[in-house]
Amino acid sequence: MSNETLRTYAFRLKPGEDLKTGIEKAVKENNIGAGWVAAGVGSLTDYAIRFANQPGAATGKGHFEMVSLTGTVSISGSHLHLSISDSSGTTLGGHLLPGCKIYTTAEIVLQSTSRYQFTREKDGSTPWEELQVKEK
Repeated sequence: MSNETLRTYAFRLKPGEDLKTGIEKAVKENNIGAGWVAAGVGSLTDYAIRFANQPGAATGKGHFEMVSLTGTVSISGSHLHLSISDSSGTTLGGHLLPGCKIYTTAEIVLQSTSRYQFTREKDGSTPWEELQVKEK
């Protein structure tokens, strides 16, 4: 029998706030050691997203709907992906970077488990710090 505790954290980011910074702030304030994005919807005026296999950010200004937000979160580091669409429905997505500014709102729901601890470490499988899952 497991003594696992699942927790849910719901919050809203307001106009002008940074999406990634706001999520990271909630993770730190709640000391989330192993979590994930359960839901994320809202709108942006600015985006900063790194597309697949690209070295830097793609950025833009306008009015965008957040159509998908997913990823893992931890006080040891997070990995988040975002998809957005413009007023014609054109959709783009990739790795969430600082610089995504909230237009009207961002409604975020995070969940976490006490069963695991997520860290980010170089393990030799790639050049980057990758997710390491440790059972408590």
